[in-house]
Amino acid sequence: MSQQLPRLHTVLYKSCGQLSKLYFKRYLFEQLSCMTAEQHSYYNRVQFYFLCKNKQKKNMQLASVQVQIMSTICPEKIIVDLLLLTSDSNYAEGEVDENEWRDDVQLHKEEKTVLRYYVFEGMRYIWMPRKGAFCRVSILSEGWTYADLHRFQQGMSQAEQSSRFIFGDNIIDVPVKSYPQLLFEEVLNPFYMFQVFSIILWMSERYYYYAVCILIISFLSIAVSLYEIRKQSTTLRRMAQLIVNVTVRRATGEEECVSSVDLVPGDCVVIPSEGLLLPCDAALLAGECMVNESMLTGESVPVMKTPLPFSGGAYTPESQRRHTLFCGTHIIQKCAVIRSFLWLPFTMCMHFWFFTAKGDLVSSILYPQPLNFRFYKDAMKFLLFLGVLALIGTIYSVVMLYKSNTPWAELVIRSLDIVTIVVPPALPAAITTGTIYAQNRLKKKGVFCISPPRINISGKISLFCFDKTGTLTEEGLDVWGVKVVNGSGFDELVPDPRLLPDGPMLSGLASCHSVALLEGQPIGDPLELKMIESTGWVWATFGTHRILAVMRPLAAEFQPEGIPVAIVRRFPFSSTLQRMSVVTVGPGGGSACCFLKGSPEMVASYCVKESVPSQFTNTLREFASEGFRVLALAYRELDAQTDLSSLEREDIETEMRFLGLLVMKNQVKPESPGVISTLRQAQIRPVMVTGDNILTALNVAHACRMVLPHEQVFFVHASPPTVNSMASLRFHQGEGGTGTGLYQNSLKYHLAINGKSFAVLCDHFPEYLPKILMRGTVYARMSPDQKTQLVKALQNLNYRVGMCGDGANDCGALRAADVGVSLSEAEASVASPFTSKTDNISCVPLLIREGRCSLVTSFSLFKYMALYSLIQFSSVVILYTVKTNLADLQFLFCDLFLVTLLAIVMGRGGPSDELHPQRPPASLLSVPLLCALLIHTLLLIVTQVSVLLITISQEWYIPLNSTRTGPQNLPNMEDTGVFDVSGFQYILMSIIVTKGYPYKKPLYYNGAILKEHLGKMLQSKFKYIQGNKGF
Repeated sequence: MSQQLPRLHTVLYKSCGQLSKLYFKRYLFEQLSCMTAEQHSYYNRVQFYFLCKNKQKKNMQLASVQVQIMSTICPEKIIVDLLLLTSDSNYAEGEVDENEWRDDVQLHKEEKTVLRYYVFEGMRYIWMPRKGAFCRVSILSEGWTYADLHRFQQGMSQAEQSSRFIFGDNIIDVPVKSYPQLLFEEVLNPFYMFQVFSIILWMSERYYYYAVCILIISFLSIAVSLYEIRKQSTTLRRMAQLIVNVTVRRATGEEECVSSVDLVPGDCVVIPSEGLLLPCDAALLAGECMVNESMLTGESVPVMKTPLPFSGGAYTPESQRRHTLFCGTHIIQKCAVIRSFLWLPFTMCMHFWFFTAKGDLVSSILYPQPLNFRFYKDAMKFLLFLGVLALIGTIYSVVMLYKSNTPWAELVIRSLDIVTIVVPPALPAAITTGTIYAQNRLKKKGVFCISPPRINISGKISLFCFDKTGTLTEEGLDVWGVKVVNGSGFDELVPDPRLLPDGPMLSGLASCHSVALLEGQPIGDPLELKMIESTGWVWATFGTHRILAVMRPLAAEFQPEGIPVAIVRRFPFSSTLQRMSVVTVGPGGGSACCFLKGSPEMVASYCVKESVPSQFTNTLREFASEGFRVLALAYRELDAQTDLSSLEREDIETEMRFLGLLVMKNQVKPESPGVISTLRQAQIRPVMVTGDNILTALNVAHACRMVLPHEQVFFVHASPPTVNSMASLRFHQGEGGTGTGLYQNSLKYHLAINGKSFAVLCDHFPEYLPKILMRGTVYARMSPDQKTQLVKALQNLNYRVGMCGDGANDCGALRAADVGVSLSEAEASVASPFTSKTDNISCVPLLIREGRCSLVTSFSLFKYMALYSLIQFSSVVILYTVKTNLADLQFLFCDLFLVTLLAIVMGRGGPSDELHPQRPPASLLSVPLLCALLIHTLLLIVTQVSVLLITISQEWYIPLNSTRTGPQNLPNMEDTGVFDVSGFQYILMSIIVTKGYPYKKPLYYNGAILKEHLGKMLQSKFKYIQGNKGF
């Protein structure tokens, strides 16, 4: 707050008796409304005097309240922000209920202004008295309209900026903890706490070798873990923390260079000509920008951003992505009509910056959402079961040791030792081994993962959704021809647009686009690049003072009238609107026209009916059924007196004249049919979700074998209610066919539905939605929000849903899916947990195979660690029965050199080369698995007991001398027999529980585990032959 603003405006007092909420509030606003605009801009505070009742003296006395005025929105709006009492210590609030006054004014003795807030996961929450709750700080600026934002082009004063201190610094400050802090938090982990308990216990038993080894291993593990955590935090902080100098326009008209840390919502930032790495989320108010958003969306093609319209409703970044520049994206080029300005929108530029799109990415890494996966829940339940088993073993040990007259101290220690045996400390680390190997294999093949636990989830995928353009089909399209309107019909297809006569159709093809020039090279949507290339027109000028671009044909001796064409306004394509438009002028600024391009149905709805040919529907159906991508163009001449700079989209996109159709061929990628067939054979249902025409999508579904030739397709048509009719739902075999009822599940068929019918279905026929979703294969004309809605609806039907797309319009669906795969050149994207650098869907079966391999490996390692603990548990309990126990080196050999190394090499097995129809189980508590575990355990115990009995029955058996300990208590044949057979059991169990076909390659492909098995068996045999002298 600057020094010139704290000026006080005094208002005459008014007697009010007992103070009430409604009266006082009405009185304040009556007085504030009487102030003039000059007073609003001059005064910072208003002093109100009034009379209220003194509780002690029971009489009326004078009190005063100061009201802070904030008029940063506009001079007509005043926000009563802070209420300060400046009365005597005896003055009180009067005899009123607390609920009446606490939200508006508090007349306490020596009251101070206190801002109450807290920060959770990087986001600031402030106390809102009128709501009676803590709310995100972004709520302070909700409800801004387009017009409100455009007022900020004039800039804010420093005083207005400083009044917004409540938003905090504009920086994502990822905490990087010191090593002592990390060590303290790591040691408090239950896993390490249990290890500390075990080491202390083993030390007390003089198991020094094993205790020291575990201590060293734990120390190295903690050291590596701390190093990796700090390294990742440092890397993430470097990626997240963006501090640049930006130019901010002030209310005085001057421009000031400030740090991006000091930006607040409402600042007007000037984009430099060399571009900018954007430090905040912002709304573009003037000019155009070409932005690289690959880090956020995975889309490698730069996106053209256009200025926010002057008229419109409430602004939100998600609904106005084409007018919003997101934090962390790179503005690689700007072309300004006047100058390019940004407004920092209310949902962004907050403390820690986690309200921005980039902050969302960082937040998803720092605070990942908990995974609802049964495997991890069952693992915790099984650990509880082992804990119960340890309790039983402890009770048995206490009884046996008590009968042996064991001293109480030793009895307690040796009984607790059972707990460390039954519940292996290395179990949590062991089950993640398969995931680590799978992540490394995926990375080598160009698939990057930012959420490793989802690798296991990918092994349970039962349905996979695919975007069409750029995912199943090639990104680029080839122009097949142009159908131009001639009177009430279409002319013959013109295969080469260069052969078109000079006129609106040719000018529209050359100018209705969002392509820009970057260092002399055109960049933009591949479809538009192909369209411009087919016309033979080139850029004469790009990004001048008032002209966005000038398009003209290649140099020729004669240039027809009206050529070249200058683009002066552009309203970009939106998936929701399904259209784009431009405003052009001819040479000298005359003959202004508006061109409209988009989906044929949408363009036709904005045209004069007389201009749309009567065979429009049949022609469109013919092209779409053959798999062509069809766009329509329309135009409208504008009045020469029209102020083109003030035109809005709604003003020009009306009463258009239909020009014709642009027909393009979108080839299916050669990998798509094979991948779809593989998924279908593996009983994984493929689904297409696209924004294209339903017939075009169906043609592609046939081409990529999503729908086979002998399978029927029914179209779902849902109509909303009207004044004269109710909502209807019909099913047609073929577009425009005869309506039928809902078919039974016994028939083999597919359903196809468009976005409009899907919306009506969700709103008016929710009872039919599950049935249609279970048969739906083609979802066409779907908006980005509808794609997300579809994924969530499928998940509600207990499908494990995967989603593969290019990341541009599929961000919501990719993030909502259980497994989202973005096809992008970026290594990490906020769009999805998986990013593939390959430009086709061949990564999908690879990911599923790796997921199944990882999941099965986790199962195998879990069962192996459980059986290992049960083997050692039974060995110790049996030896306790005969009043002996395993030696330190025996424990060390089994735990470290045998089990640990076997567990490491077990996880190295790679995935199978094929996808099997049967999916791996996800539950550790299934009846077959528990029965198998029980049978294995009983066989292991019987084997050890049998070996002990056989050993005792031999003629050469020498009984244990239980009166002596240490080396004098040799030979210990009971120990030797049980130990040797348990060693072979460890090795055999690692082979038995290692599941191969059909999810992993056979065991003989894993060379490391074969060498380990052979070495350990030879080592165990050698120790047996040597009479176990080392133990």
